[in-house]
Amino acid sequence: MSKTYINSKVPTATIGFWLIKILATTFGEVGGNLVSMDMGLGYLKATTILAGLFVLLAFVQIMTKRFHPFLYWGTIVASTTAGTTLADYVTRSLGIGYTGGSLLLLSLVIVSLITWRKVLGRISADDILDRRAECFYWLTITFSQTLGTALGDWFADTAGLGYVGSSFVFGLALLSIVFLHHRRVINGAILFWVAFILTRPFGAVVGNFFDKPIDHGGLAVSRAMLTCTLFALMALGVLLFPQRAKKINNKNCALSKTSATIDA
Repeated sequence: MSKTYINSKVPTATIGFWLIKILATTFGEVGGNLVSMDMGLGYLKATTILAGLFVLLAFVQIMTKRFHPFLYWGTIVASTTAGTTLADYVTRSLGIGYTGGSLLLLSLVIVSLITWRKVLGRISADDILDRRAECFYWLTITFSQTLGTALGDWFADTAGLGYVGSSFVFGLALLSIVFLHHRRVINGAILFWVAFILTRPFGAVVGNFFDKPIDHGGLAVSRAMLTCTLFALMALGVLLFPQRAKKINNKNCALSKTSATIDA
């Protein structure tokens, strides 16, 4: 008896996926700073605009029937850019600070994952099959992207590690996840989300290292030039690295036949 498969709505978590994800998080950090600081919009206005763009793209992404690489990564970029300005607004404008902001956002990530598990019975990684799971997917991503900026700032400033020292810390943490993945001692979905969260502060401190002033430990590279370069590298990565939806056995999985979708 032949097997039938359902394609996931998100890409398989390959090496190419993680390389593009790091580029996207770095883009989000630099791009968020460009919009809020260089363009003079401030954190609140920038967050409102970028969050609106993210909600629009996420809605289209959720409503489409199939995985589309550029739509998916466009939504990721919108989430990480909005996350940058939102984290800065919460930690700086509201005065919560990096420690308070990191703890608050970490709590939101954990609550999102626990709720996901209770409502749907499992937490998914790259096997997103229906709209409910995808809503939780993007909600968790939103919280994790915002957490990443606050966490990166905490390590770089509050903990005093600077951008270079912080990048080494997060880099080692990501290598540890790779090791645990190959040892298969921890659930793959859990490792996926831990890696997803940690790639955000890693990209944040790398982005800050390039765009912050020299007297703040950065290289003072033009944010406009950095965003253009990172955008080009991301587009090239999507073209060079196969971005395919994961195929999942249809035996015990069924998409809701009554859910409304856009035939994109």
